[in-house]
Amino acid sequence: MKPTIIPTLRYHDAQSAIKWLCDAFGFKEHLVVPGDDGRIEHAQLTFGNGMIMLGSARDDDFGGLQAPPSSSDAVVCQSSYIIVRAIDEHYREAVKAGAKIVMPLTAEDYGGKNYSCRDPEGYLWNFGSYDPWAAT
Repeated sequence: MKPTIIPTLRYHDAQSAIKWLCDAFGFKEHLVVPGDDGRIEHAQLTFGNGMIMLGSARDDDFGGLQAPPSSSDAVVCQSSYIIVRAIDEHYREAVKAGAKIVMPLTAEDYGGKNYSCRDPEGYLWNFGSYDPWAAT
């Protein structure tokens, strides 16, 4: 099944973000379009049957609408929840890679475990073993 919702992000250092997201969270490069001076024009990273798209922050029409968080601990207005089967291992790998844990790995009353963390540029990520599709 192909994803129908694909979150988009812009990073100050998209090249480093791609490597970090793959190493820390297990994303896989699907497509990376480099630009001038180390800029990333467009990238697609997959996780299971999901995908995110990202690119370098820049002053263009879309950049006027979406920018990276203003700091690594800024309040954000949106985040993603990503289903992970081996959540304990995923958590350990994220910590090892330097993810800033903001909500530790916790078992939930409704089932599964989850945690929340920030990447080096401050984006908030939520990972959990609870699968709402399986619960229905």
